[in-house]
Amino acid sequence: MTRDFYEILGVTRDADGDTIKKAYRKLAMQFHPDKNPDNKAAEEKFKDCARAYEVLGDPNKRERYDRFGHQGVDGMGGGGPHFQDVGDIFAAFGDVFGDLFGQQGGRQSRSRTGPARGADLRYVMEIDLKEVLTGVQRPITFDSDDACGECEGTGAEKGSKVETCATCNGRGQVVRSQGFFSMASTCPKCRGQGVSIKSPCRKCRGGGRVAVNRKILVTVPAGVDSGTQLRMSGEGEAGGRGGPPGDLYIDLRVKPDPRFERDGPNLFAELEINYLLALLGGAVDVATLRGPKSVTIPRGSQYGQQVKLAGEGLPSLRGSRVGDLVYLLKIVFPKKLSKDEEQLLRQISEL
Repeated sequence: MTRDFYEILGVTRDADGDTIKKAYRKLAMQFHPDKNPDNKAAEEKFKDCARAYEVLGDPNKRERYDRFGHQGVDGMGGGGPHFQDVGDIFAAFGDVFGDLFGQQGGRQSRSRTGPARGADLRYVMEIDLKEVLTGVQRPITFDSDDACGECEGTGAEKGSKVETCATCNGRGQVVRSQGFFSMASTCPKCRGQGVSIKSPCRKCRGGGRVAVNRKILVTVPAGVDSGTQLRMSGEGEAGGRGGPPGDLYIDLRVKPDPRFERDGPNLFAELEINYLLALLGGAVDVATLRGPKSVTIPRGSQYGQQVKLAGEGLPSLRGSRVGDLVYLLKIVFPKKLSKDEEQLLRQISEL
C-alpha cells in the first residue's frame, strides 16, 4: 500500500508551502545519493520524498490529492508521480537542490548524447454527469511526435551510424577562453545535440521522430469529478536518442446537468409539488440519473423540506460508497381557484 504523502514528509495536513518545502529539503539532504553511496534503501526513500513533494509542493495537485488521494494525482491508481531515475529528480527540483549541494543538485548533468525522455502531453476530456455513474471508455485523437519507424529513432539512414560530434566531443557545447574568462555556447556543428549524422534518415530528416495523429482508448473510472487527472504512462511524445516516451495526462471536465447540483457523491435537485400533495402526502414520480423513480412525500411537508432517495447519487472514486439524491421541496399554490374549489376550501377553513 502506498504511504500517505504527508506522512512521508513528516508534516501535518494543514502545513503551509514553506513548511512542506523545508521538510523536503531536510529529508533530501538526509537521503541524498551522494551522502549515501550504494545505499538502495536511502535512494528509495529519496525517491519517495520527491514523489511526495512533487504533489504537496504544487497547490493544484495537492488539492486533488486531498480530495481523491493517490488516485486523484495518478489516474486509476499507483503511488503518485513517478521519476525514471534520480537524475529526473535533480532536473525537476534543481531550485531545491542547487543551494544544498551545488549546481545540478550535486550531480553533473547528463550528456546531451544520452537518451532523453519524451515530453509529457495533456488532453482535456469532457464527460456527461451520467457517465460518472459507471465510468466510460472513449477514444481520443491527438497529434504527437512518434519514433521514426524507418530509422528506429536514431535519425540515421539504415546502414549508417550516429557518431559523436568531433567538434564538442558529445557535450553539445563548445568552450572558448578569453583571458581569465571562459564562455560556453551551443556547438555550431551539431546544434547542441552532441552527435553527428553523416547520412540523415530521409523520412525524419535526421530528427529521429515524425509527426503522427494518434488514436487511443481512454478508460475513465466511475466517480470522477472535474479536476480529476488520469495518467497514461508511456503515451506521451517519443523520447530522443532512444529515450523513453513521456506520459499522457487526461484532465477531466464533467459537464453540468441543469437538473442537478453536485456535492461530492451527493446530488441535489428541486421538486415542485402542489399544496394538496404537501398536506396529504403521497407518491410522485421523479427524474434520476438512472431513470424515473417514485418518491414518497410525507404528510404535512413544508417548503424547503428535504426528501432523500438513498443510493441514487454518484459512486465515490475512492471506495464503494454511493451518494444520495436529495430533493428540496418547493410547494406551489394555484393563483386562481374555481368556484367549487374555493367553496370546498372555505368549508375546510370553517372546520
